[in-house]
Amino acid sequence: MASVSLLTLLDDITTVLDDVALMSKLAAKKTSAVLGDDLALNAQQVSGVAAEREIPVVLAVAKGSFKNKLILVPTALLISAFAPWLIKPLLLIGGLYLCFEGIEKVLESLYPSSSHAPSDAKERIEEITCSLEEYEKKKVTGAIRTDFILSAEIIVIALGTVAQQELLVQLAVVSIVAVLMTVGVYGLVAGIVKLDDLGFYLKRKFDEQSWLSAIGQSLIVFAPKLMKALTVIGTLAMFLVGGGIVVHSFPALHNMIDPVAIEPIRKTLMNKLSPILLSGLIGAVTGLAVAGVKAGATKLKMKLW
Repeated sequence: MASVSLLTLLDDITTVLDDVALMSKLAAKKTSAVLGDDLALNAQQVSGVAAEREIPVVLAVAKGSFKNKLILVPTALLISAFAPWLIKPLLLIGGLYLCFEGIEKVLESLYPSSSHAPSDAKERIEEITCSLEEYEKKKVTGAIRTDFILSAEIIVIALGTVAQQELLVQLAVVSIVAVLMTVGVYGLVAGIVKLDDLGFYLKRKFDEQSWLSAIGQSLIVFAPKLMKALTVIGTLAMFLVGGGIVVHSFPALHNMIDPVAIEPIRKTLMNKLSPILLSGLIGAVTGLAVAGVKAGATKLKMKLW
């Protein structure tokens, strides 16, 4: 009798594991669209730091990302179980923040703030040291904050995939997707930011006539251009992800800009690209609107106080 019960238990465990594996694969496939935006955003967020500090910064952001998911996974499961109506408003707030952050980056690049340097050399050295520490801290904080929103979207998508499954399967699948996405994204980010170091290593290690040395030289030239491109792509991704969240929060707006829904037969490249481009445009306009509201609120606060 005991052996039969044990076999039944093992069979149940095997069934659950099969369900988890199948659902994890499906959830990972659905969240892979966000992975590209997540990668571009995080690579852009950690760019600009000193070469010897790149990996420590990536590790600090990855650690923050794991903490984000430790908060988000149980929170998402609780909200899904007891207050599912809260998911969309919370995602919308995150989307609005991404749009606003994207506009802030655009405005900062167009109107960089100028600061006067102190005349005393010692003060200048102290200021530079302090500024570098603050700059790095700001980069890490900003990347973790952005990661929180993207992680929330990934977890909600994964949770939606297993919404009809039992709680144990939901927990396992969402946790697996969260870990895989974090390791994947920050592993790739670490590889991207160290491409130039790999190039210098190949140049030093092999003779100039070697093809490996030529690859090293190509990486040295390519890496800075890639980082600049990722800075632009990361900002665009903020508008695309944020705008996409805003659009999906309002079904009427989503139906309005989706030509596939209007013309289901025509599946041209423009049909597929136009919803993405329009979502990005809506993201930029939304970011401007949020920035305007913030500026107005700041002026009103100054007048009142």
